Amino acid sequence: MILRYLKAREWGLITAITAFIVVQVWFDLMIPDHMFTITNLIQTGGTMEEVMGEGMIMLALSFGSLLMAMATGYLAAYVATSLSKRLRSMEFGKVQSFSSNEIGKFSTASLITRATNDITQVQMAVALGLQVIIRAPILAGWAIIKISGKNWQWTAATAVAIVVMIVVISALMYFVVPRFKKIQWLTDEVNRDIRENLKGIRVIRAYNAQEYQEKKFEKANENLTSNNLFTSRAMALMTPVISTVMSMLSLSIYWIGAMIIAATVGIGTQMILFSSMVTFLSYAMQVIMGFMMLIIVFIILPRAVVAARRIEEILDTEPTITDGQITESPGTANGEIVFDKVGFKYPGASDYVLKDISFKAERGETVAFIGSTGSGKSTIVSLIMRSYDVTEGSITIDGVDVRDYTLKALHGKIGYVPQKASLFSGTIASNVAYGDRTSENMEEDVRGAVEVAQATEFVEATEGGYSATIAQGGTNISGGQKQRLSIARAVYRRPEIFIFDDSFSALDYKTDRQLRSALKKETADAISIIVAQRVGTILDADKIIVLDNGYIAGIGKHHDLLGTCPVYKDIVYSQLSEEELCR
Repeated sequence: MILRYLKAREWGLITAITAFIVVQVWFDLMIPDHMFTITNLIQTGGTMEEVMGEGMIMLALSFGSLLMAMATGYLAAYVATSLSKRLRSMEFGKVQSFSSNEIGKFSTASLITRATNDITQVQMAVALGLQVIIRAPILAGWAIIKISGKNWQWTAATAVAIVVMIVVISALMYFVVPRFKKIQWLTDEVNRDIRENLKGIRVIRAYNAQEYQEKKFEKANENLTSNNLFTSRAMALMTPVISTVMSMLSLSIYWIGAMIIAATVGIGTQMILFSSMVTFLSYAMQVIMGFMMLIIVFIILPRAVVAARRIEEILDTEPTITDGQITESPGTANGEIVFDKVGFKYPGASDYVLKDISFKAERGETVAFIGSTGSGKSTIVSLIMRSYDVTEGSITIDGVDVRDYTLKALHGKIGYVPQKASLFSGTIASNVAYGDRTSENMEEDVRGAVEVAQATEFVEATEGGYSATIAQGGTNISGGQKQRLSIARAVYRRPEIFIFDDSFSALDYKTDRQLRSALKKETADAISIIVAQRVGTILDADKIIVLDNGYIAGIGKHHDLLGTCPVYKDIVYSQLSEEELCR
C-alpha cells in the first residue's frame, strides 16, 4: 500500500540495494567452500602457505560482505527516511484539507498518532525490510541450492528444522498480529487522555480531579501496557525456539555424519566426508539464518502493516468540502451575503440545526445574530466559511454560491475572529500578520491593527513590544489580550467580510465600547457579521437577526425588535434593566 508512494529515484536505489545484497550473499556463501578446502589441506598435509592463502581469500570475502552490508544499510535508511518525510507531508496536507466533519471522524489525538508513531513504524519496517526481506529468501534459497546435492540425510534433517520453525512462527503470528492493531488504537487513547489532561489542567486542579484523571489515564496506560507485554513475551519465545532448532540441527548433522563416517571404509574417504559435513553445517546455518532474518521482519511487519493501513485511511479520505473553480468575484460584485432558504443538519444527524434561514447582508452593514445557546448562531458562521456545506438552499457572496469559490478565494474575503481566540507560537507581530507576508508596510499595518483592537497599551508595555514572544496557544497572556490580538489579526487583513463569533465576551464594557467604536470606522466599507450573547454588544447593529431553535424569530433594529419579537424582548430584559434601555 505505502510503497506506491516511492519515487522513481527510490525504486532505483532499491534495485541497487538488491544488487548489493546478491553480491553480499555470494560472498557469504563462498566462504564455506574455502573452509572445505582448508579442512582438506589440514587433513592431507597441505603447506602453511596454502592454508594462509585460502584464509586470506576468506578474509577478503568477509570484508567485501561487510562493505556490501554498509552500502545496503545506508541506502535503505535513505529510502525509508525519504518515504516517511513524504508521508508526513502528504498526511499533513491532507488533514489541512479536512472539514470539521473529517476531523471529528478521526479525532485530533488519532491524527497526531498517525502522523508520528504510525509513520515511525513504517519507516522502521522499510529500513529493515529492504535489508532483511530481500536478503532472507536469497540467502536461504541459494544456501538450499548449495546443499541440495549433498547427503540426503543431512538435507532431511535441515528440512525438518525449517518446518518446525515455520510452524512455530505461524502459531505465534496467529495470536500476536491481532494485538498489534489493538495497540495502535490504545496508543490513540493514551494520547487522547494526555492531550485532554494538558488542555484542561486548570479546570482539573480547580475541581481537585487529579486523582480521577490519574485513574482514567492509568486504565488506558494499563491496557496499552498489557497488550505490549503480551506481544513482547510472545515474540520473545522466538529467540529460544530458534536457538534450540539451530542446536538440534547441529547435533543432528554431527550425529548423522558420525554414523556415515563410521560406516565408510578408507581414511581418505572419511576425511572427505568430514570436510563435507563441516561445509554442509555452514550452509545449513545460513539457511537457518535466512529464516531468523524473516523472524525480525515478523516482529516489525505486523505492526507496520497496521500503521500503514491507518495512514492510508487518512490519505484515501476525500474531504466533503471541495474546491470550486471561481478565484475572484465577478465584475458586477456589489459586496453582499445572501442566505436563501438555508437548511442544515450535521452529517449523520436526523434533526435540522437550521431551517429556512433567509436574509441579506450588504456592504457597510453590521449584521448581528443573537439567540439562546444551541439556536444555530455559530453554525451560520461555519456555513459562511464552508466548514460545512448547506443541506438545503444556498449561500452567495457577491452573487456567487460559496461552493463555487475556491476555498483560498473564499477565505481570502473573510477576516475571522473565533469564539475561542487562537494564537500561535511566535511573536505578537507574527500573530497579527498571520498568514499574510505580502504587505509592503507590514510593521506600520500591524501597529494600526493593534491600535484599532485597543491593544496598543498592553503590547507596548510588554517586554519586547511587538517582538514579544507568544507561547503556543497564547498561554502567556490573558483571555482579553488574546481576544484583542485575534481581532487585530482580522483587521490587519482588511477583508470584505468581518466575522466576530462572540469575540468580545472576554472584554470589559469600557474596552468593548471603545473597540466597537474603532471597528465601526475601520469596517465602514465591509460587511460585519457579529455573533453575540451580550445584547450590549449589538445594540447599534444595522440588522439584528434573532434565532430560536434554528428558525429566524425576528429581523430588524434593536428598538423595532423590542416591539415585534417576544424572543428578543425576553433576551434583552434578562440582561438589561429599564434604566439601561432608556439610555
